Amino acid sequence: MFTGIIEEVGKVLRIQRVDGKRRMTVAAKNLTRELKVGDSIAVSGVCLTAVETAPDYFGADLAEETWVRTSFSRITEGALVNLELPMKVDGRLGGHMVQGHVDGTGKFLGLEKIPGADDFWLHIEIPEDLERYVVFKGSIAIEGISLTVAKVEGNQVTIAIIPHTCEMTNLQSLKPGDPINLETDIIAKYVEKMVGGERAEGAILLERLVAQGF
Repeated sequence: MFTGIIEEVGKVLRIQRVDGKRRMTVAAKNLTRELKVGDSIAVSGVCLTAVETAPDYFGADLAEETWVRTSFSRITEGALVNLELPMKVDGRLGGHMVQGHVDGTGKFLGLEKIPGADDFWLHIEIPEDLERYVVFKGSIAIEGISLTVAKVEGNQVTIAIIPHTCEMTNLQSLKPGDPINLETDIIAKYVEKMVGGERAEGAILLERLVAQGF
């Protein structure tokens, strides 16, 4: 599990075919000191397994599902990516519960300076099938960053960004129209499933009562 607190920004060196698989190689200087082959690492919100490590880079293989569902199939070499190692058992949950399981890709619309402040407005567009999981003041992971929703208007979402977040992540490297990885709050998904289950059980009970003449 991750927290959405970015620890380092890496750079995509290459995405190539290796033994019939796609392998992403990412340059990084800090997290590679702790990273070992077989360890998990979140790359712009996507949980990957390191299959190759070196002092200044690591490699991770991309499953077809990962390739199709995330922004990796659309980014180019030299792109900046957000990196985070899994949260330690005795660590603090500084952001929110992030699994590294991307729900889909949204669209980066822009990063706008808030008049009279040092902060920014981040504007994004989300897919229609994810709208129901995004709520005012709710949590969302964008490119692996734990963020809080400030405004929702249809499929347009606005988020307040402090200068530190801009400096420590890849947000300032994005251009309007760029795809971004999204992971909605897992709690919302469980609530939806439980509510749906209750409705289904209620419908079955009602059918049984009607059949018995009640």
